[in-house]
Amino acid sequence: MTASGFARWTERFEEERDRRRATGDPAWARGAVLHDAVRASVQRFQAGEDGDGAYLIAKADGAGDRDYAQAVRLFVAEEQNHARLLARLLDAAGASTIDGHWTDRAFVALRRLLGLRLELLVLMVAEEVALRYYRALREGADDPLTREVAGRILADEQRHVPFHCERLRASLAALPAPARRAATAGWRVAVAGAALLVAVDHGRALRVLGVGRARFVADAVVSSKAAASAMLREPAVPDRGAGEGTPTAPASRGPLVDSRASRWSLPGRAGRRA
Repeated sequence: MTASGFARWTERFEEERDRRRATGDPAWARGAVLHDAVRASVQRFQAGEDGDGAYLIAKADGAGDRDYAQAVRLFVAEEQNHARLLARLLDAAGASTIDGHWTDRAFVALRRLLGLRLELLVLMVAEEVALRYYRALREGADDPLTREVAGRILADEQRHVPFHCERLRASLAALPAPARRAATAGWRVAVAGAALLVAVDHGRALRVLGVGRARFVADAVVSSKAAASAMLREPAVPDRGAGEGTPTAPASRGPLVDSRASRWSLPGRAGRRA
């Protein structure tokens, strides 16, 4: 395996891991109160986060870049931590986890049939939808513990999007320009379709959280424009500084949680999504 500029991503993931250890978990003992619709919605998202990421890790290993492969392992660990946080939140609310949902099973089956480039594009569909979902949960939930858990996960997701964009930017650069544009255009259509599916499937919960179905879909589509643009940029020169909001490399230590749906910032799913 060769080394690459993804070593800085490994460092960033390790810094976040160490920060989480130092900060510790939320105060689970205070308990949580979840509306029935929100509880069912969180259960489905928890099932989607849960998994070992073995397929994604194997494909990253096969890419021949040891720095990227290590960063992917740390990314998967963060997604597994999301599943754990959501499971603990459900437990604090007196609810259990579920085995899965048909949409998640179909999504995973599709991704496992694909190579790394297409798998990342499909994974990024879930990441864009997750950004909007966790923002809705953080901003719309009445329960303080739920807002804290959603905020922690959202901060991670806002780093995951530029991480995947950097890999996809380098991967798509090997294609002719028309093919790159077609790939990102098709990806944005997929984001719209996935957001619509989530809006329908989680519509009751979204209403409780103060987000209408149409707004949820529109926000996800607008947000996807920034990611698509990042995928089409020329690959960054390794180790050069990136401007604020440029998803090419980890910047400051503290995760920035951008409440605006139309953009994500650096540093601002693989779990079963992996």
